[in-house]
Amino acid sequence: MKRSSLLTALSSSFFLVGGSGSQGVAAREANWPQFRGPRASGVAEGFTTVSEWDVAGGKNIRWRVAIPGLAHSSPVLWGERIYLTTALRKAGEAELKVGQYGSVEPVPDEGEQLFQVLCLDKRDGKVLWTQTAFDGAPSFPRHPKGSFAASTPATDGEHVLAFFGSEGLFCYDADGKLLWKKDFGELDAGWYVMPSASWGFSASPVIHAGVVYLQVDVQKGSFLAALKVSDGSEVWRVPRADVPTFGAPTVDVRAGRAQLVCNGFKHIGGYDLATGKELWKLEGGGDIPVPTPIVGDGLIYITNAHGRMAPMLAIDALAEGTLALEPKDSKYMRWSELRKGNYMQTPLVLGEFLYGCKDSGVLTCFDAAGGETVYEQRLGDGVSGFTSSPVAADGKLYFASEEGVVYVVSEGFEFRLLGKNELGEECMATPAVSQGVLYYRTRAHLCAIGSKE
Repeated sequence: MKRSSLLTALSSSFFLVGGSGSQGVAAREANWPQFRGPRASGVAEGFTTVSEWDVAGGKNIRWRVAIPGLAHSSPVLWGERIYLTTALRKAGEAELKVGQYGSVEPVPDEGEQLFQVLCLDKRDGKVLWTQTAFDGAPSFPRHPKGSFAASTPATDGEHVLAFFGSEGLFCYDADGKLLWKKDFGELDAGWYVMPSASWGFSASPVIHAGVVYLQVDVQKGSFLAALKVSDGSEVWRVPRADVPTFGAPTVDVRAGRAQLVCNGFKHIGGYDLATGKELWKLEGGGDIPVPTPIVGDGLIYITNAHGRMAPMLAIDALAEGTLALEPKDSKYMRWSELRKGNYMQTPLVLGEFLYGCKDSGVLTCFDAAGGETVYEQRLGDGVSGFTSSPVAADGKLYFASEEGVVYVVSEGFEFRLLGKNELGEECMATPAVSQGVLYYRTRAHLCAIGSKE
């Protein structure tokens, strides 16, 4: 897929979010309204970004501010404002255990928490307002590597949506006033094989054209829902027969179709955006689906892992009916690699290439159109974990390890490492990018990384 095709597709998506004319251009340049930006693409073009920085020495560090609590949610941006969520343990600091390990047991009772939404000034990191959405003991525990604030908020510039699972969905205006909230009851997200392994809710909301879309795959009563952003009233709601999943759905609008695309184990699929009617369906793959679907040049890319399979799939965006995992069994499956998928990270399309990084740090570059492997390269030492999803800007891709080491890789047919930089502490959250600045959320800080010139 050529870069021009990608930029055309992304520009269309940005105009849908940001309006037309000069306002649409401003949106393309500045806004990052959901997990991984518009359509979860992770790509921000048009500005130069840096390859090297030094947190301790201040090189290419615009600002760095302390953020209380423990959270893996990403920052989102609109105009000059940044929105974040966090979870503060009332009795002592929450512990975080990173790295590759096999424990499935949740953290023992941590007592009462404050689930909060914060607004910061993009220019200097100053906190403009903080609102407490929930004060009390969470309904379910979290994984030792997880957080009670793992769901990334979403914004359209006028509304800020924060989802805390069983503790509710909260809608604020840009100045922090609570407009409405929704209680969906107990939403138990964990391993379906061992229900006691309750790991914490993380599926993020997505806003499109005045509607917020929710993918709620849990132990019992999974569903998709569309709500009006203005007042939280239900547009539609459909059940899903799937096990817990942990990513966000993706909105894809093109000639002849407007759909919501969902990852899954028992039910990967596309749904009509206006009604929730199922358009196509695919079953199978990894049984703990985390990555969010992405779209590029007429193809939908889905990946998941765990269990016996780890597929990377390229599906025709106009697919219909029941699909199969291999192209020989389904005309809409354009290509598939059944052992090269990702467990935690959402992949990224840039130019002609699809990039996917495993939680062990193995980076695979695919030909986006045909699926051939262009190269494979390990990032890190093989011991570090990789959870944060990559972003791209200025022909560069940024991959962060859980220990907070960011590998800057050049776009292209050959692997080329442009930089290796420390963030100073653990990093589980996917960064945001706006006007040439990277916004990394680490264990206890939010850091703006970009040239000071």
